[in-house]
Amino acid sequence: MILIYQISIFFYFLGAAIISPFNKKALLFVKGRKGLVRHIKEEVHSDKPVIWVHCASVGEFEQARPIIESYRNGGGQSKFLITFFSPSGYQLRKDYEYADWVYYLPRDTYFNACAFLDAVKPEMAIFVKYEFWFHFITQLKKREIPVYIISSIFRPEQIFFKWYGAKYRSVLKSYTMLFVQNMESRNLLSVIGINNVEVCGDTRCDRVYEVAKENEEKDNPVVKSFLQDSVAWVAGSTWESDEIHIASAMEHYPSMKLVLVPHEVNTGRISKIQQIFSKFNVAIYSKSNTTDEKLKKAQILVIDCVGLLSSLYKYGRFAYVGGGFGVGIHNILEPAVYGCGVIFGPKYQKYQEAKDLI
Repeated sequence: MILIYQISIFFYFLGAAIISPFNKKALLFVKGRKGLVRHIKEEVHSDKPVIWVHCASVGEFEQARPIIESYRNGGGQSKFLITFFSPSGYQLRKDYEYADWVYYLPRDTYFNACAFLDAVKPEMAIFVKYEFWFHFITQLKKREIPVYIISSIFRPEQIFFKWYGAKYRSVLKSYTMLFVQNMESRNLLSVIGINNVEVCGDTRCDRVYEVAKENEEKDNPVVKSFLQDSVAWVAGSTWESDEIHIASAMEHYPSMKLVLVPHEVNTGRISKIQQIFSKFNVAIYSKSNTTDEKLKKAQILVIDCVGLLSSLYKYGRFAYVGGGFGVGIHNILEPAVYGCGVIFGPKYQKYQEAKDLI
């Protein structure tokens, strides 16, 4: 099983390298890891203990953030090194003020894991939600470095609970403690002999609550100028499959306005969105200003930059959260914390917060 795991990782990285000339995200994924372990060895030096936090992408970072900031604001003196698997997470948070170092996660091999831990020498490691990197976690265990996973969630169909998943179960047994979202996860882990488990819910609840408080006094003048006194809704983290449904719905509500925040904001995606909503008067955020008459007359405002979504949900009478017609819904807690009614597609079963709110 470990051989299959290693081969799968090799081909994943090889595939990213092959498509990188044609795909910006893949290019960042590959370039960000060029000479990475060497850079970490050269740059990470500390006279204080280091806490290593690993997040797959932006969503997992938001789950880690309440812990990092609570520790720092409480006077904790250890330094933080944060790693990301995806380019979107790294690019958005590489300058995060509470981090001392931010890197991509090196490819999970035995030699990379050893070299990384030799360089960083963490006092502990915190992984978020679904991160089960075999070589990194087993090396942490071997070196007796405490390693935790937070906001994790387990389901019967995962490989850990299959007859052929014994080697993967050894990764779970390497954790010092697993902090899970629900009792179902705890019970599943108990069946395979893992009892160092605490049910602590989802740290995103803490984060969205803090964000909502931060956004109470903030106004976005472009969005306010667009909305005027109209009834509006906000669609966040949308994909093309979501937008097709939204465009169909908009035909029935001509007097309503929509703030649309796509999951990806590259030029190609924005052009595609304009095609999907060709029947409507569409304004683009980066090309608009508060005195623009076209903005005021538009039915749809497309947000073509990152980092604004959580602060925009408060403008909606209700919200639509994307992803539910693809791999799964994005963050529905962000709009829910404002008291918005929330709409999402059918693929929500993996998300405890969706089941709870339903």
